[in-house]
Amino acid sequence: MMLFIVGLVAALVGLGVGYLIRQSLVSKKVGSAEARAEKILEEAKVRERELLLEAKTRSLEIIDQAKKQESEFRSQIVRFEERIDRKEKELDVKSSSLDRQKTELEQKAEQIKQIQEEIKELKVKQLENLEKIAGMTREQAAKVLLDNAEKTVKVEMLELYRKLLAQTHEDAEREGRNIVAQAIERVASEVTAEVTTTTVQIPSEEMKGRIIGKEGRNIRAFEQMMGVEILIDDSPDTVVISGFNSIRRHIAKLTLEKLVADGRIHPARIEEAYEKSKAEINDQIKEAGQQAVYDLGITSFPPKLVHLIGRLLFRTSYGQNILRHSIEMAKIGALMAEELGADVQITKQGALLHDIGKALDQDLEGSHVELGKKVAEKFNLDARVIEAIASHHADTDVTGKAEAAQSVEAIIVDACDNISGARPGARKDSLENYIKRLTDLENIANSYEGVEKTYAIQGGREIRVFVTPSKLDDLGCQRLARDIANRLEQELKFPGEIKVHVIRETRVIEYAR
Repeated sequence: MMLFIVGLVAALVGLGVGYLIRQSLVSKKVGSAEARAEKILEEAKVRERELLLEAKTRSLEIIDQAKKQESEFRSQIVRFEERIDRKEKELDVKSSSLDRQKTELEQKAEQIKQIQEEIKELKVKQLENLEKIAGMTREQAAKVLLDNAEKTVKVEMLELYRKLLAQTHEDAEREGRNIVAQAIERVASEVTAEVTTTTVQIPSEEMKGRIIGKEGRNIRAFEQMMGVEILIDDSPDTVVISGFNSIRRHIAKLTLEKLVADGRIHPARIEEAYEKSKAEINDQIKEAGQQAVYDLGITSFPPKLVHLIGRLLFRTSYGQNILRHSIEMAKIGALMAEELGADVQITKQGALLHDIGKALDQDLEGSHVELGKKVAEKFNLDARVIEAIASHHADTDVTGKAEAAQSVEAIIVDACDNISGARPGARKDSLENYIKRLTDLENIANSYEGVEKTYAIQGGREIRVFVTPSKLDDLGCQRLARDIANRLEQELKFPGEIKVHVIRETRVIEYAR
C-alpha cells in the first residue's frame, strides 16, 4: 500500500515536471514566433514607407512634366493667336485699300463716261457747222473729196506701179531675205514640249492610297469628274495624269495638288476643289487672251473671241505652244507688213487667229482650219482675216492656183507660219514620229524608177537622192526632183521646207600599166 502511494506520488511529480517542461518549451516557441512576426511586420512597414516615397517622387515628376507641357501648349496657343491677329489686321488693311481703289475706279469711270459724251456732242456740232459752211451735207462733201482723191491717186499709182514693178523683179528676192532675217532676229519664242501626260509630286507613298480611296471610290470620282485618267505605279512620290484634252489635264493637275495639300480626299472635297481649279484656269485663260491682244495693240476683238485666244495657252503643236507661236507670227507679220506696205492690223489679226480653231478642235468635230473660219465668220471679222485663216495651210504662191490666197495679208500670214515653225529650235517631235517621217521621205523617193538609193539628212529637212546615170539624164533629174517635191507636199505634213537634192554621177576608171 505504501509502495502504491509512493508510486502514485512519483507519477504525479513526474507529470507535473513534464507539464512544466512542456509549458516552458511552448513559451519559448511562442516568443520566437512573435519575434519573427514583429520583424516581418517591421520590414513590411519599412517597405511601405519606401513605396510611398517612390510613388510620391514619381507623382511629382509627372506633375512637373505636365506643367511643362501645359506651358508649351499655352505658348503655342499664344503664338497662334498673335499670328491670327496679325493676319486679321492685314486683311482689314487690304480690304480697306481695295474698297478705296474700287471707289476711285468707279469715280474715274464716271468721269470718262462724261468726257466721252461731251466729245460726241462736240463732234456732232462740228459736223453741223461744216455742213453749214460748205453748203453740202456730210455725205456729199465726202463723195466730192473721194472722187477728187481717187482721180489723183489713180494717176500717181499708175506711174508708181510701173516703176515699182520694174524694181520689184530685181529686188524682190534680196529684200525678201532681208525682211525675213530682220523679223526672225527681232522676235524670239520659247519652246514647250507637247505631251499628253502631266506629273504631280506627292509628299509620301501613303498619299497614293488616300487618292485611290476605299475600294477605288476617290479615284473613280476624280476620273469621272475631270475626264482624265490617273496612273499610279511604282514611281516614288509621283502620280501621272493622262488625257488628250490639255485644259482638262491642267484642271485635274491643279485639283489634285489642292487635294494633296489639304489632305482631305473624298468625293465631296474633290468636287469642291475641281470647281475652284476650274475657275482659276478660266481666269488664266482670260488673262492670257487679254495680255496677247494688249501686247499686239488689237482693240477690236469681242471678249468671247479674246477668251478663245486665251485657250491656246494650253495647246501645243509639234512641241510649240500655239499662243506663243501665234503672237510670234503676229510680231513677225507686222514687221513684214510694214516693209511691204500691207495692212498691219489685218496681218496681226490674221496671224493671231490663224490657229484659233485649235482652241475648239478637242471639243468639236472638224479640222482647225474649218473651225477657225467659222469662228471668224461668227464674229464678223474682216474678209482678209478670214481668208488668212482659211488659206494658211494652202499654197499662197499666187500663180493662178485655185487654192492660192489673193490678199497680201494672207500671203504674209502663211509665210510667217512657215518662218515661226521652221526656225531652229521652234518645234520638237517625238522619236516615233521623227523616225516615221524619215522613213516616209526615203520610201517616197525610192518609189521612182532610176533611183538607186536615198538618204534623209538634216533631221528630215533634206533628202539626197542618188540615181543611176544610165537610166536618167540631166533633164530627167530635174523632173524627178520636182515630182518628189510635189509628192512630199501632197502626202506629208511637216514644218518648214524639205530640200530635195538629186545627184547623178558618172565615174570612169582606167588603169595605166
